Amino acid sequence: MTASRERLRRAAFELFERHGYDDTTVDAIAERAGVGRTTFFRHFGSKEEVIFPDHSDVLRRVQARLATAGADEGLEAVTDAARLVLRRYVEEGELARSRYRLTRTVPPLRAREIAYMQQYHREFREFVRSWTGEEPGRDLRAELLAGAIVIAHNQVLRRWLRGESDDPEAELDEAMAVVASIHTPEPADPGATVLVVRTRKDARLVAAAVRRALKE
Repeated sequence: MTASRERLRRAAFELFERHGYDDTTVDAIAERAGVGRTTFFRHFGSKEEVIFPDHSDVLRRVQARLATAGADEGLEAVTDAARLVLRRYVEEGELARSRYRLTRTVPPLRAREIAYMQQYHREFREFVRSWTGEEPGRDLRAELLAGAIVIAHNQVLRRWLRGESDDPEAELDEAMAVVASIHTPEPADPGATVLVVRTRKDARLVAAAVRRALKE
């Protein structure tokens, strides 16, 4: 990130905190950053773009991690991918916390943040589909698991943003373990097998023989 771009972002967040998002203008941001209006638009297309980091790089890294996952490392791969997103916010520090306060009070900003999370949800769903074998449009289990992954990530992220977590990455590992425990299929009950045979013997005698065999 260039020095002027960084100054613009910090100036914008300071003004948003002081005067509110709606009452802060592009000209005010540029003036506080010590640059001209033209410089602002060289770096950002709008006031809204100042608030959000560029997710394209993180999205590419998420896609790369999932694409290289081995057959036996599904949970590890999605945990690593979710960690990439989490780190993007943690590395921003106080800027991420300022954004969190803004998105809670400005609906358009909240909608944009949700749209970013939906991108990650789609990537997780496509990856999880390789486990479930479901077809597009009939991928309920993949949708549910992808949603659980995003929810687990967001829960950990919000705790960190509120200052309630000192080790968000460790909490992410714990949260993903919970996701795995919920969505791991239960093994089939070997005692549930039913065998049907045809016989002329009295049904009561057959049932008694089956009960004796089960006891043995």
